[in-house]
Amino acid sequence: MNSVCVIGLGYVGLPLALSFAMKGFKVFGVDSNEKLIEELKKGETHHLESYNGKTIQEILKEQLENGKFIPMVNYKLALENVDDVIVTVPIPVYGGKPYFDYLVSCAKEISKNLRKNQLILLRSTVVPGTTRNIFLPILEESGLKCGEDFYLAYASERIAEGKAFEEFENMPTALAGFCENSVKRAVDLIKVICKEEIIVASSFEVVETAKVIENLQRDINIAMVNEFERFTKAMNLDIFEVIKVANTHKRVNLLYPGPGVGGFCIPNAFYYLNAKAQELGIELKLSKTARMFNEGIPNYISDLVMKTIEKYNCDKKIAVLGIAMKDYSSDDRLSPAIEIIKNLKVRGVEVKAFDPAVKTKYDFKVESLQEALKDVQLVLILAKQHGIEFEKIFEYISPSKAIIIDTRNVFSYNDAKEKGFVLEKI
Repeated sequence: MNSVCVIGLGYVGLPLALSFAMKGFKVFGVDSNEKLIEELKKGETHHLESYNGKTIQEILKEQLENGKFIPMVNYKLALENVDDVIVTVPIPVYGGKPYFDYLVSCAKEISKNLRKNQLILLRSTVVPGTTRNIFLPILEESGLKCGEDFYLAYASERIAEGKAFEEFENMPTALAGFCENSVKRAVDLIKVICKEEIIVASSFEVVETAKVIENLQRDINIAMVNEFERFTKAMNLDIFEVIKVANTHKRVNLLYPGPGVGGFCIPNAFYYLNAKAQELGIELKLSKTARMFNEGIPNYISDLVMKTIEKYNCDKKIAVLGIAMKDYSSDDRLSPAIEIIKNLKVRGVEVKAFDPAVKTKYDFKVESLQEALKDVQLVLILAKQHGIEFEKIFEYISPSKAIIIDTRNVFSYNDAKEKGFVLEKI
């Protein structure tokens, strides 16, 4: 039976590991988080993924039962059983600086257990130059030489949460290898789950940089449309309608504005590129401006809430619906909703937030829509979720008293007019 090790079982690593398991591979899944491993062994995950009509929870339980997916914390046991190792360990950003310790620790564990002829495929999003200048030297501390004794490749991940299985299969994959044999081994491995074109680039740095730029262009696009929102608001125009019209042009593809940019990928992209730019003496003026603008959006939304409270003489008590970093997500990492709530609480606002997809415990989080809406007049919509029935707002609050700030275009101004409630959009 073919086998593979996937290190890092988060939003990328878990569906990647299960993708190989569904193709018949025996997959050793490694993660340093013992609590996560225990949950996975029980078939528990909070991810919102599905494939061919099955939820990720169903897929996980099936692959555990048939012995195709084996979660563990033991690097040695995993690496001694496989020829191919895939790494999806994150590089978080703290204070604007990429933090390499998790990846370095992972590389050291691999180095201690590296065997001849193994392929190491790095799929983390990284600062350009990381594979060659940080990851490779640690692997060679094993005493084995890359290109002769073992093989190394880098392939960027391009999935969107909620579409992971589909996009591993149907999204073109970009990769580069240390040598020709590294490329061949990586291509053969990726072909197991990817039906689309595999683009082989000339160097690690090309693929690393392309991946960061893919994320960063979205950060810039989001900053742009949020700036447009301020212009259209001043003109009493609906930004969502304006963008819908603009996007009928065949060469225009504007994103929609929202309460900010969250998750692990987009907010960190500028800092990955900027770390290398500073080393090269390059200033990324446009990218920096976009990032600073997007980091200010939660404060802009908080100001809008405070102005609305003052305008309609509301109590300083609001319901927040959706705290994930984006629509239809369980991921609350770097979520702008959390930042907005913190800002409001500092300003003396009592917040009750409801999001059935997010499992993190917060002191402001409640367990039902009805509980969130009890005794409030002002509702702030920050993310759509399948478990939030927005129309029920009007069962729990009289439409004539409901004031809704809608950052996700759930309601139209026609809805507001027909139901008789006040609607504010960003």
